[in-house]
Amino acid sequence: MDRIALNDTLELSRLVYGMWRIGDDDNTAPDHVRAKIEACLDQGITTMDQADIYGGYEAEEILGNALTPELRNQIEIVTKCDIVAPAGRYAGKRVKYYDTSRAHLIRSVDHSLRLMKIDHIDLLLIHRPDPLMDACETGAALDELIDSGKVRAVGVSNFRPWDWKLLQASMKTPLATNQIEISLLCPAPLTNGDVAFHQRHGQPLMAWSPLGGGALFDASNAGLRAKLSEIGAQFAVDDAAVAVAWLLAHPSRILPVLGTNNLDRIARIGDAAKVHLDRETWFELYTEALGHEVP
Repeated sequence: MDRIALNDTLELSRLVYGMWRIGDDDNTAPDHVRAKIEACLDQGITTMDQADIYGGYEAEEILGNALTPELRNQIEIVTKCDIVAPAGRYAGKRVKYYDTSRAHLIRSVDHSLRLMKIDHIDLLLIHRPDPLMDACETGAALDELIDSGKVRAVGVSNFRPWDWKLLQASMKTPLATNQIEISLLCPAPLTNGDVAFHQRHGQPLMAWSPLGGGALFDASNAGLRAKLSEIGAQFAVDDAAVAVAWLLAHPSRILPVLGTNNLDRIARIGDAAKVHLDRETWFELYTEALGHEVP
């Protein structure tokens, strides 16, 4: 499995295991969660993607209950914060909102460390752009978390280039990545400036929902599904592997984040690395996704 350096001290596996659904599994016992992580490690997938809000603010604890010191040393943990929703420890809140204040960020990180039973987070992301963000306060808090050793690297999620530049201008620590939605069903970032902005600055992007939340396999996408299956047959992999390989083919070094609770499907995540798309085949998929030929 290829690895991507985010900075001088942190590398992530090219494919990332997303844990947003881990609390939805009927079995959240530590040994079962460990089996998922070990299935990832068998393929060289060492990066686990979390967020404090996942599972109604319970997913981090589910992971923490499964971690042993040995297992912790084999993985990189990504987590996110700033969403406050009326659930879990925030059940009394009247409305869902974002909080990028220093107090909230520090408190959220301390919660995450305690729930996951770890002494540092490898990569912390601001989950959503906050319309009330005080960039100077937020930036200083992120720098403080780095300086404290609680966090190895920081980045953002769902930020547009102007959001990124606003926050980065108030920080001494370089932001490491932006996790955004990119897939065959959401290809707009490839042409709207989002990917180009980060590619220009050499910042690898993480891609959430690389399979369109499963919608890629709906009947309404029959043409695209047929093309994925045709290509998959050439490499003896399933449709999902081809869809992920479409992202891997982009020169900006996108890191797809894939989540499933099925152990058999987890064991096949790495199949995407077996697929090598030439330019014409990549554009065949792109054309099917757009529903028309490129201009």
